[in-house]
Order: sequence, then structure tokens, then C-alpha cells
Amino acid sequence: MKKLESIEQFNEMKNNGKHIFMFSADWCPDCRVIEPILPDVESKYPDYQFIYVDRDEFIDICADLSVFGIPSFVAFENGTETGRFVSKDRKTQEEIEQFIDGLKAS
Repeated sequence: MKKLESIEQFNEMKNNGKHIFMFSADWCPDCRVIEPILPDVESKYPDYQFIYVDRDEFIDICADLSVFGIPSFVAFENGTETGRFVSKDRKTQEEIEQFIDGLKAS
């Protein structure tokens, strides 16, 4: 998973193509739990580019998007938000994949 490096990069990705931004933090235990499953999730959805967003480094983006709990996922396609799976709760691989499947149906 590619790591977000700047706000400019976020805006470029958000506005061009299909991206799923995963908001996380190194200190978050629920985020660490899902790390091992993420490569499998990414491989199942090659239409999307997955981007890791460090919540502490990009707190302004989190505030702008109302992402107050982690781990959370927000999907964009060509500048339009297509869905979000935002909460402070631990997420399973099945829940993440159901979220992404719901994006395809939109």
C-alpha cells in the first residue's frame, strides 16, 4: 500500500482515478490487526489504488473529511466521494470487502 506523502498528492489522487484512502496510525492497535489482511484485500480489487494516510501526519485531511475514528476507509473516483467506512471500531476482512463491493454497485 502506497503511503500518502503530501496534501497536494492527496488532492491529485482524490481527483484522478479510483482510490481508497485508509486512515490509520502507527499507535492504533485495531489498525495493526488488519495490516496482515490488507495485501489480500488489495489484490482482490485491482481497480482501486489503496493509499495509507497517517492520521497524525494529515490531521487536517481527517478533519475536512470528518474522519475521527481509525481505522477508516474513504473512497474517491475522479473527485467524487463514492463511499466511506468510517468508525473507531475494529474491522474484519469481510467487512472491508463488503464495503468495497458496495462501491462497485454504485
